[in-house]
Amino acid sequence: MVKSSGLRGLGVAVCAVFAAVSVSAQEAPAKWDPNYEPPRLSNGKPSFAGIWSKASLTTLERTEDWPNLVLTPEEARIIEAGNAAFMAAGDAPTDPDEGAPKAGEDPGGYNSFWFDQGEHLGVVDGEYRSSWIVDPADGKLPYSENGRKILGAWFAKSRGNFDDPEIRPNGERCTVGFGSSGTPPMLNVLYNNHIQFYQADDVISILAEMNHNARMVRMGGEFRDVPDQWMGDSVGHWDGDTLVVKTTGFHPGSSSRGAIRHYLYLQPTSVVEERFTRVADDVIFYEFTVTDPELYTQPWKGEMPLWAAEGPIYEYACHEGNHALPGILRGARVKEADAAKAAASSGGE
Repeated sequence: MVKSSGLRGLGVAVCAVFAAVSVSAQEAPAKWDPNYEPPRLSNGKPSFAGIWSKASLTTLERTEDWPNLVLTPEEARIIEAGNAAFMAAGDAPTDPDEGAPKAGEDPGGYNSFWFDQGEHLGVVDGEYRSSWIVDPADGKLPYSENGRKILGAWFAKSRGNFDDPEIRPNGERCTVGFGSSGTPPMLNVLYNNHIQFYQADDVISILAEMNHNARMVRMGGEFRDVPDQWMGDSVGHWDGDTLVVKTTGFHPGSSSRGAIRHYLYLQPTSVVEERFTRVADDVIFYEFTVTDPELYTQPWKGEMPLWAAEGPIYEYACHEGNHALPGILRGARVKEADAAKAAASSGGE
């Protein structure tokens, strides 16, 4: 199974691969034009029309291998070339003589043909970025002591729990995309990283490819007294040419947001502020700030480019909820029955 980790571990885990990679000089990308004039709608507001992608090798948090926020062009080339070699090595044919895996062993999964994680690092105003988090300066999620207790309690409740389908991850249940791919803050995962905007004067819809969830941003509105929603309750306004969106009221099932390359935890009362600014024909500058004094020692902030991508967005049809989730729960019941039989047999001897 190919497990692409983006930046995580690339500085160490694939050094042998790097040794075979020819790393050439790479120029720094151009800075954004401060005088850029975005295309506009009939109401004069900037247009975000088109398909946009979050695919990137950059991860939410900084890694120990690359501790600086801004990477040099040479470092960016090393990471991108190393990731390409790593993925190619993982796609190599398996040995036809090695036989089937033994019972209980991980047989692996699909290869990188199915991935769309991107091939390049994120670029913000001419700078290669090693993480999306820019504040705190170390690029780490600033969990408080109480926040870690809340997080630990969640893991204790959910890890290895096969009694309640609602405690299982969203990826298994086909509710919303895993890893916070569509729920703010919208982060990059291994595939299905596209979003699309639909704009009107009183509402702006942000469609996430996975799981084809549409978040409705009420322009000039106020938060509603309604039950918590999967993607939260979003209100927006314009700050000049920047779309500002505030979201809270997340469904408790959206609290745990895990992917292979990142993990974060939010509560229904957490508040996420997003800022969308079109800075070029092919880039929207996406900023987000997460505030939750119960979980974090400070509000933390991230910056990310949304790249223009070819469309259309095809329907994301999640099938795990139909087969994988029932199988997981049924398998747990079989193990329980087997354990009960073994206990009864042992007690009868």
